[in-house]
Amino acid sequence: MFGHPKGLYYLFFAELWERFSFYGMRALLVLYMTKQLLFEDHLSYGVYAAYMSLVYFTPLIGGFLADQYLGFRKSIIIGGVMMAAGHFLLTIELPIFFYGSLALIIIGNGFFKPNISSFVGSLYGEEDIRRDAGFTIFYMGINIGGAVAPLLCAWLAELYGWHYGFLLAGIGMLIGLFYFQRGLNAEVFGEKGKVINKVSYHQKVMGLNQGQLIVIGSLISIPFFALILRFNQYEHYMVWLATLAILFGLLKIYESVEAPYKTRLWVVSYFTILMAVFWAIFEQAGSSLTLFADRNMNLIGMNAAQTNSINSGFIILLAVPFSMLWDGLNRRAKNPNSAIKAGIGILLLGVGFVIFGASAHSADQWAKTSMLYLIIGYLVLTVGELFISPIGLSKMSELSAPKYLAFIMGVFFTSSFYGHFFAGKIAQLTTVREDEINPFSEGVLGKLTELITGLSPSMATSGDAAQQQLYSYVSVYSVFGCLAIALGLLAIAISPIIKRWMDGVH
Repeated sequence: MFGHPKGLYYLFFAELWERFSFYGMRALLVLYMTKQLLFEDHLSYGVYAAYMSLVYFTPLIGGFLADQYLGFRKSIIIGGVMMAAGHFLLTIELPIFFYGSLALIIIGNGFFKPNISSFVGSLYGEEDIRRDAGFTIFYMGINIGGAVAPLLCAWLAELYGWHYGFLLAGIGMLIGLFYFQRGLNAEVFGEKGKVINKVSYHQKVMGLNQGQLIVIGSLISIPFFALILRFNQYEHYMVWLATLAILFGLLKIYESVEAPYKTRLWVVSYFTILMAVFWAIFEQAGSSLTLFADRNMNLIGMNAAQTNSINSGFIILLAVPFSMLWDGLNRRAKNPNSAIKAGIGILLLGVGFVIFGASAHSADQWAKTSMLYLIIGYLVLTVGELFISPIGLSKMSELSAPKYLAFIMGVFFTSSFYGHFFAGKIAQLTTVREDEINPFSEGVLGKLTELITGLSPSMATSGDAAQQQLYSYVSVYSVFGCLAIALGLLAIAISPIIKRWMDGVH
């Protein structure tokens, strides 16, 4: 279909609707906590960061379970059912359901996310030059869901109540499962994605097979994840434990694979670290940037929650042209290697956030800035994202030894686990507190902020609350934007070394 395996069509729509549910709820979450549950900014950012980081930690476990026991198909279905249940339970406004619902989505995403991406990779052979283009098309499906969901879910939430927005997100997940099941019924995947070791899968313990035990164990873990969300200030202990577990897993793989894959594991780690930095800065989008739009921006035609669709909207417009660009450059043997693309992506990320910082130049007497800066900044971020994220997904399926594919894909998704953890820390820097001095208002950072934003450091201590909040947002965005630009330039400079380590993978 359009020069790609037919199975891509079904995975495209399954992922589109799953991301519809995910991004629809995400767009509402911080505003729901601050406006409906009346959480303080600091607590809301903490819960949001813990939720988003755990959502990208559990794919490591889900990928391992798929590799060893379940296969892609069963993992995707189990994950989809759990995520739908989590969205529906969010409509019950009680603390136990709030944290428990988020925990269900976290666990379900762990089964769904790495395995549908690995499934896409399995549709292409190792030397298939269509792989990058296929992942870019798949990435467009992710972002169609990401663009439409905030618009519809936020509209319903504002018009009828928060719970209708969450309900629509759950319905979206069910539609995604429907499309995936249609693909299975049409047998477009052949033998791909089935249970790998049927003997191990059907081995029974206390009358239950391994698949049933995994589902029961997942449900038992709900209170554990709910407690981490509630007491998110202690999440850093889990970050350390997760890091040790990941390093242990990578070491075991390193010892068991042949020489070419040993060097490639270093590249997997490099791309994962770069993506973690990318998401740590980029993912202000669902937290501090949403509140920035709500409090300090003259919005036209949409509310703050709906601004979450801007990035995905640009990806819809640009994904196919980028896919055609990579195909065209491949035919001319001029396609830049992935290490250079990653550096460009980080560089553009920094430029986008510098643009957000520069929006202060347009601030009016109420400390409201022009929405044009938000749109241009998101456009630059989107181009950067298309340089690094779908290409990273594609490279994981090439760099990994086949029998560890889902686990390595899970490792790559831990970049979002670390990224969202640190994104929460960055977002908390935008919180204005009477007893604290803005760390970006003094010394070199203060001068850098003034150069980009046009606001003097005295804004950190004088002016009304709206002016102080504006300075807090734009100073953080300016400084971290400059840091990203510097890292992007460094990544481009060392790209020849990374290319050699990739051992023939472009």
